[in-house]
Amino acid sequence: MNLKAFIRDIDNFPQEGVIFKDITPLLADAKAMQYTLDRLLEMVGDVKIDKVVGMESRGFFFAPLLAQRLNAGFIPVRKPGKLPAEKTSQTYDLEYGTDTLEIHSDAILTGEKILVHDDVLATGGTAKATCDLIKRLGGEIVQCNFLIELDFLKGRSKLGETDVKALLNY
Repeated sequence: MNLKAFIRDIDNFPQEGVIFKDITPLLADAKAMQYTLDRLLEMVGDVKIDKVVGMESRGFFFAPLLAQRLNAGFIPVRKPGKLPAEKTSQTYDLEYGTDTLEIHSDAILTGEKILVHDDVLATGGTAKATCDLIKRLGGEIVQCNFLIELDFLKGRSKLGETDVKALLNY
């Protein structure tokens, strides 16, 4: 199946000069979604995963499905003010300014094997901040797993020695 046929380019969104990779056509097609989930799982292989961490918000589409199929828990990483219990925060740099991500402080136990999933790896800031949170809580990142990687932005370079896999590359 040609998954790129289900990815729509939106020019100048969310700002001028950006070509946004819209995955909603893929999400609207049951066969494309199932095919995508199966391919994302193949990228993980037979490695034991204890928790799947998904980033707000588009990482929430496939991360819980991956967790369910891997017999693992799902952990959301959110923007500030969205999680109700004690949190651990990580601030990171954006092109113009900073942003912050949060995770529940009790979400990951020391030594747990973690799969990180998001829809797109772009500049790598969100993925690196998420990995930093996981490491601070004692988790061991097995893989960072993405639906799409925008190669020209070189986001994987921020993830060091972490195993990074993407289903589609642009």
